[in-house]
Amino acid sequence: MANSIIEKSPLFELRADKRVSASPEKVYAVVSDLPRQAEWSPECRGGEWISGEPSAVGSIFRGENLRSEDVVSWAPLIRGTWYTEARIVAAEPGRTFQWVMLTHAQEDQESLWGFDVAADGDGTVLTHHFRMGKATAGIHKIVKDMDEQERAQFVTDWTAKLAQDLDETLDRIKVVIEKQ
Repeated sequence: MANSIIEKSPLFELRADKRVSASPEKVYAVVSDLPRQAEWSPECRGGEWISGEPSAVGSIFRGENLRSEDVVSWAPLIRGTWYTEARIVAAEPGRTFQWVMLTHAQEDQESLWGFDVAADGDGTVLTHHFRMGKATAGIHKIVKDMDEQERAQFVTDWTAKLAQDLDETLDRIKVVIEKQ
């Protein structure tokens, strides 16, 4: 894959913002409770803490995910139910909560997800961000039989999917928090 778009770094880097009518501490308490992801994530149906204290740096979360057939339907993605593991790398109440996706051997990958919260008057600006530096093992598996044009199309389509997921996640979190 030398000189492939898949070797670009960062491969993906996206962020989205949404104002929420709640304190940064309240917003942080919700977004750092990863088992609650089923309430707002387009794909994660929840999960459980498998090591460490819930929401603490170094702890590992095993997520249960569900992906439909229509998500980038032409690409050889995992469909149906599948599992991921992530390690918490930042947990600063009222400020930031971040996790990296792990390999099957529980090694960190350059796949960082997170939420940042910032006071904004009587509310909070919630930022959801994702950065993939080097392509993960999963991305390499997806594109291994693609030619370069198909790889470029996959990156374009996956970027659009990720952007939609970030926006949808923030919209759902806002509803969850503001209806409490």
